[in-house]
Amino acid sequence: MVLINLAPYSFILGILGLVFALGLYTVVKRYPGGNPLMREIAEAIHSGAMIFLRREYTAISVFIILVFATLWILFSIYTSLAFLLGAGCSMLAGFIGMKGSTRAAVRTTQGAIDQGAARALTIAFQGGAVMGISVAALGVIGIGLLYFFTKNSAIINGFAMGASSIALFARVGGGIFTKSADVGADLVGKVEAGIPEDDPRNPGVIADNVGDNVGDTAGMGADLFESYVGSVIAAMALGVSLTPALNHMALPLILISWGLVSSVLGVFSIEVLKNFNPQSALRNSTYFSGLVFLVGAFFVIRIVVGSTGIFWAVLTGVFAGVLIGLESEYFTAGPPVKALAKTAQSGSAPIIISGLAIGFESTILPLLTLAAAIFLSFQVAGLYGIALAAVGMLSTIGIVMTTDSYGPIADNAGGIAEMSKAGPSIRKITDKLDASGNTTAAIGKGFAIGSAALTALALFSAYQKTAGLETISLTNVTTVIGLLLGALMPFMIAALTMKAVGRAADKMVFEIRRQFKEIKGLLEGNAKPDSDRCIDIVTRSALQEMILPGILAIISPLLVGFLLGPEALGGFLAGATACGVLLGIFMANSGAAWDNAKKYIEEGHFGGKGTVVHAAAVIGDTVGDPLKDTSGPSMNILIKLMAVVSLVFAPLIM
Repeated sequence: MVLINLAPYSFILGILGLVFALGLYTVVKRYPGGNPLMREIAEAIHSGAMIFLRREYTAISVFIILVFATLWILFSIYTSLAFLLGAGCSMLAGFIGMKGSTRAAVRTTQGAIDQGAARALTIAFQGGAVMGISVAALGVIGIGLLYFFTKNSAIINGFAMGASSIALFARVGGGIFTKSADVGADLVGKVEAGIPEDDPRNPGVIADNVGDNVGDTAGMGADLFESYVGSVIAAMALGVSLTPALNHMALPLILISWGLVSSVLGVFSIEVLKNFNPQSALRNSTYFSGLVFLVGAFFVIRIVVGSTGIFWAVLTGVFAGVLIGLESEYFTAGPPVKALAKTAQSGSAPIIISGLAIGFESTILPLLTLAAAIFLSFQVAGLYGIALAAVGMLSTIGIVMTTDSYGPIADNAGGIAEMSKAGPSIRKITDKLDASGNTTAAIGKGFAIGSAALTALALFSAYQKTAGLETISLTNVTTVIGLLLGALMPFMIAALTMKAVGRAADKMVFEIRRQFKEIKGLLEGNAKPDSDRCIDIVTRSALQEMILPGILAIISPLLVGFLLGPEALGGFLAGATACGVLLGIFMANSGAAWDNAKKYIEEGHFGGKGTVVHAAAVIGDTVGDPLKDTSGPSMNILIKLMAVVSLVFAPLIM
């Protein structure tokens, strides 16, 4: 009973977690910031990232105001405020994480110069933890406050909608920015001009480094924050129908509160693990947090609901998350990548064909894992068990997001080392850290889509309960229509986002070519590129292109629900979830495989950099970039956002 009585005050623990994250930011800033040239480069990256974030949040604020007013009119001021709180927490997590990421990168480079790989790993990890712990803490704060004041699942649903709305704009906008900058910089710099990656002569390099932060830090943070709060809120909504209702409603909140503590302990564990291989250190810190969480969760569940049966659903979710991550790692960093690199010897077409095949193949094991997790968790505790499996998978989001946010910091550190001419020995250290970051990013993307599938299913179940649907029949013609329309949505959003990257990348290519042609002495290293112009081009493009996918994701389920009915909307969500999960895994893993095949060749295999084989691999990587960092990740948010919009508006559709 003590835990139940303390559950309404969980937001206090969230506040302490946020204070810890801000304290880490202060620690990171106290590390040496490098020589004047390094600081100048780092400031350009920081400034570009914060300008993008400010302009993105300004554009999103118009949408927030409109939805806030709509929810107030249709429901109540309390639902509107919950929506506003969800949006605000998501935006604040992105802001804090971006500050931590951009400040940590140059200090990671300097750490490698001063004390080698172990110090650089510590700094990059602590910088990532600023984002990771902020995401976990703000989720506990937001849901905890709403539970403290309302204990009403219908109102708390508004928080999930706020988080989901921001996530789609942040993920799509950030993804378009990062990939259009990356594609432009690679095609003109590496392939046409024949200069190395992160060469300071390339006008697109700073924009590329900015993109790593806005896409893989702020974008991924918003994505996982949305899954995190969505899984908890779906479990709370389903828990209301169980006995005792208050205990089952409070349990997910208590579990993520303990997960926050486990994540903080995982951050501290890196001090013990840092002398190991970077990849092992990152993986073991995650496993340590998961183990601590599971031990505590066993006793929490036993105390709150009086039995340990539900614990097995949580355990299933945790293990499913680990397995999906390892399965993604195999296809994006294992033997298939070396085989893919070998095909580049035959040209760009074979490597693209083989990469597509790897992407298709990589969907098999994660889908079987998800199916097993759904079956086992349902057998233990019904629909509530599925929701708790999602909560278990996301419970240690703080450490998962830490290892994911570490990636762009290590990548930027390598770029700063190259641009500041720190020397090959330092670049070797940052490349080793970056290679670990690429693997954690691939694992993180697999984890994100896996958690999205369980979260969307939990939200779908909560929608079915709220809408009063006993069954959703495939013999009902409107349900089948809804199913087909739902299956169409991931393909439509993928097309929009891929085209958006293509259009923005075209502008970047022309601009970089123009600067190489018109700025005298640029290729010779005797003049500075106009990096601000490149940043402005991709910022404008990203903000323009993110609007249509975001609006479609919100309006489509409402149109289906109001025009075809609640059962058709159920079919719509089922179709979107099935297609979105498969398409998301396919795109994320094929793109990551091309990326790592290119890096494998750059290590000296099959001729190394500057060869025809390398050029073919760069083209493959360029094709894969928007798949793995823009369109693929947008699938996660799409299926969750449409599910949570349906859940919020279900009372009006009935």
